[in-house]
Amino acid sequence: MRAAMTQHDTVSPGDRQRRESGPLRCTVIVNPVRVTDIDERRAVVDAELAAAGWPAAHWVETTESDPGAGQARQAVADGYDVVFACGGDGTVRSCVEGLAGSDAALAVLPAGTGNLLAANLSLPDDPAEGVRLAVERGRRRMDVGEVDGQVFAVMAGMGFDAQLLDSASTKLKSVIGSPAYVVSALKHLRDRSMQVEIRIDDDAPMRRSARSVLVGNVGRLQGGVRLLPDAEPDNGQLEVAILAPRNLAHWVALAWGVLRRRKRVPNMEVLRGRHIVVTSERSEPREMDGDVIEPGRVLDVRVRPGALWLCVPQPDRTPDMAQRA
Repeated sequence: MRAAMTQHDTVSPGDRQRRESGPLRCTVIVNPVRVTDIDERRAVVDAELAAAGWPAAHWVETTESDPGAGQARQAVADGYDVVFACGGDGTVRSCVEGLAGSDAALAVLPAGTGNLLAANLSLPDDPAEGVRLAVERGRRRMDVGEVDGQVFAVMAGMGFDAQLLDSASTKLKSVIGSPAYVVSALKHLRDRSMQVEIRIDDDAPMRRSARSVLVGNVGRLQGGVRLLPDAEPDNGQLEVAILAPRNLAHWVALAWGVLRRRKRVPNMEVLRGRHIVVTSERSEPREMDGDVIEPGRVLDVRVRPGALWLCVPQPDRTPDMAQRA
């Protein structure tokens, strides 16, 4: 991981003193649809907090109309120091949106099939370990991306990736987990390409025929696929992957190149920038962090550098970024 992700001197002296001495106040934002063992998780979380001498967490549930962003903003307004997001990718992304730009730290308690942010940064699945990680006070600043006023931490995309997410069966995901995305992907391999214009920062626009355009803050997709191994969540830039296979053989070559982690992957172009605008000739499916959003002709993505505090392992427990991304 880059040095910026291991520095501890980016907090103010007053904030450092508050975070490094005494117990912190926590809230847990839980998705009652994704999390079926709320009582058991609550017992685990409160037991770990009590063992650290911290007060019991305040618990609040997401709703259909507010999947986490409003609850996270309220937690910030109420002065909570740590916000646990307990749910799937949608819950985590919504909490990121509510916390971005604040001093409150996000801690992830994964519950779902994707868990993209946790997978990319090797955050633990076990809720007890997740609480202990937060209690140890390892904190890192990370960038977030923004699309249409909404924030994401992992990746936004247009085209094939959003199509496969939209058609992945919820029932199948609950039975077999991540392989459900592979089943969905096979349904769309022969769909037609997009004709897009891509503008990165102040560079001249480029015309491309593509099946998908992905803009990543980190590089790992559903199913553990490492599409963008050089993506770093703290460098103030986003990686852009343009996928342009035209037939089944091209898809096979692309997939093999990604799985083999080749420096140059066939039928895929990778660029980098701070502001990326993708404009298609027709409306296309779009997604952020594994959640399908409103289709559109434009995917306008900006990076917000260092906008989120994230609870991560202390430096002596942090694996190398090459192993995590």
